[in-house]
Amino acid sequence: MTSLLAAVRRISGWLHGLAGFSLVFLMVLTTVDVCLRACRHPVPGTYELVGFAGTVAIGCAMPITSWRRGHVYVDFLVNLLGPWSRAGLQAATRLVGAGLFAVLAWNLAQFGLDLQRSGEVSPTLELHYYPVALGFAAAAAFQSLVLLTDLLKIRRGEYE
Repeated sequence: MTSLLAAVRRISGWLHGLAGFSLVFLMVLTTVDVCLRACRHPVPGTYELVGFAGTVAIGCAMPITSWRRGHVYVDFLVNLLGPWSRAGLQAATRLVGAGLFAVLAWNLAQFGLDLQRSGEVSPTLELHYYPVALGFAAAAAFQSLVLLTDLLKIRRGEYE
């Protein structure tokens, strides 16, 4: 089980790097576009590329944020519970979250395959939408796995 946790941590880190690269790309593209707009030569398709890069950044940042427990967490009621009740509540919320992200991944995969079959492309650059949808589906599926590995950490008492 330790190797599973290490693999999930390693892949989360790799996705984190991809999210960072996407965010830097987004910032550089926006800055260049704004500067070139002053010269009346904007970058074509900036709106589309920012949307794609934002999707990649959000999707790839979810797993490491969950792994590090970086989400907003209000625990004043949870802290009133005993250790077993708290662990049970944490396990239940992780199971619900994993299920929701699994459903999201499934629906995004179906949507991406529909986009691939239809040949839907962006209006300006004519980039296909389906790789972004399928990539976000993969990120959501991996997020579900991260939440399931939290169950192992809760069981071992390593989650607190």
